[in-house]
Amino acid sequence: MTSPKLYNSTGERSGHSDDMCAPSSLAASDYSLIGAVKLHLLIVLLGFALSGCAASSDRLADRSSGGTSAAQPNIIMIVVDDLGWSDVGYNQTTDLLETPNIDAMAQQSVRFDNAYAGAANCAPSRAVLMSGQYGPRHGIYTVSPSTRGDSRTRKLIPIANKRGLQPNVITLAEALKDAGYASGHFGKWHLGDDPDTQGFDVNVAGSGQGMTFHYFSPYRLPNIEDGPNGEYLTNRLTSDVIEWMKSAKGAPFFAYVPYYSVHTPLQAPEATVQKYRDKGILGGKQANYAAMVEMMDKNVGRILTMLEAEGLADDTIVIFTSDNGGYRMPSFPSPIRAGKGSYYEGGLRVPLLVRWPGKIAPRADHTPVINADFYPTLLSLANAKRPDQVLDGMDLSSVFLGKKKIETRDLFWHFPVYLQAHNGLADQAQDPLFRTRPGSAIRSGDWKLIHYFERDEYELYDLSNDISERDNLAIRRPEKMSELKRKLGAWRQETGADVPTQLNPEYDAAINQQLIAQQLGK
Repeated sequence: MTSPKLYNSTGERSGHSDDMCAPSSLAASDYSLIGAVKLHLLIVLLGFALSGCAASSDRLADRSSGGTSAAQPNIIMIVVDDLGWSDVGYNQTTDLLETPNIDAMAQQSVRFDNAYAGAANCAPSRAVLMSGQYGPRHGIYTVSPSTRGDSRTRKLIPIANKRGLQPNVITLAEALKDAGYASGHFGKWHLGDDPDTQGFDVNVAGSGQGMTFHYFSPYRLPNIEDGPNGEYLTNRLTSDVIEWMKSAKGAPFFAYVPYYSVHTPLQAPEATVQKYRDKGILGGKQANYAAMVEMMDKNVGRILTMLEAEGLADDTIVIFTSDNGGYRMPSFPSPIRAGKGSYYEGGLRVPLLVRWPGKIAPRADHTPVINADFYPTLLSLANAKRPDQVLDGMDLSSVFLGKKKIETRDLFWHFPVYLQAHNGLADQAQDPLFRTRPGSAIRSGDWKLIHYFERDEYELYDLSNDISERDNLAIRRPEKMSELKRKLGAWRQETGADVPTQLNPEYDAAINQQLIAQQLGK
């Protein structure tokens, strides 16, 4: 097997030479030829030159260190694809899934039990994470196209979707690279053709492709060479990131590990799949899913073990999370409603662990957070400068370090497009034809408001008493609904959020109701 070429980038910048600032030497005989006035002027000019060199050196040092000489921690961000909030051991309502390494990490981490993805499906959530910006600012709302589902059941013409981050968006990787970080990408990108052009020195398996069709080599994926037949992709990505981190030792590094797992297709080693059949999971897809979760967990364990063995653990922040909720599966019950693609809690709430031995005290934290917060928080912890662009996330470094709590703030989502149903009634969506119809949502304190655009209707939930979002309080709590409506409307205006209003000429209200009734068995 030929491994992809790996580089040890220190983030040093070229194009500046010490010789450009060094003053030329002057012999004593030269001074005798210069009059007093000329000598005075020369001394002044030399003073300016030396001052300019000092300032230039200061700027270079500031640029390479992020403005401070303080130590910069390594950063590993593990983002699992489509892992549900309840699908890790420390959050489970069943013992069918096994995640011993993640559970052990949870005991060493701050565990956020109100952590949210920036969107309910892959590309838009990753765009929020990498840009630090809410959807209306970058225009990535879904996995294209935005016209998904039966056209006869779509009342509105949805907003056009952008497929990748625009070049003028400064990514988290670019901001960390400017602060002197080596940056490596290992897994799913889905935000444009190539993460190499958006801040990463190394790219393994990242492209505009949103999934793999082959978890066993040959992978047939861009930017990764096939391994031996039968090699498992999650194992391979972990081996490559471990090799790269070892080579990058000595300079701070940012390792972004967005596994393709546990996204479909559901494929895992047969011996591991059989283990879950023996545990009583009879459905083939669900046994494969459980096996994929275990394989992912084992590879998280490999990364943590390497950090200990290489003496890197105390100098490394490790983040573990998911890009959005998981698909609803009958074998794995969850107290929260719906799953991937929905703006109920099951589509948005994700596991989140942050570990930094000796710096972050292990504990549970109930602060509502969103993945847009990673950008400003990691810049702060890395002593890096903020870029000249809007960042919607909040710096949570003081929360991570247990120094103080943040003031209550609101979280927002905007989805002006359609996403067709995955599995009818099992999706637990508003209706069985779509996981989500166009709308927006806000979480404010313990309250959640969802606004659906087609019929200008609202749903209001008190998450402190109704985490399953079954009791719509929109009529019974008009004062709270009015408050959140104002906040949501003001946010849409401030971010320039496009709201679809144009009617779809192909829409047929009778057929829409007929198909809904069929799905409901009426």
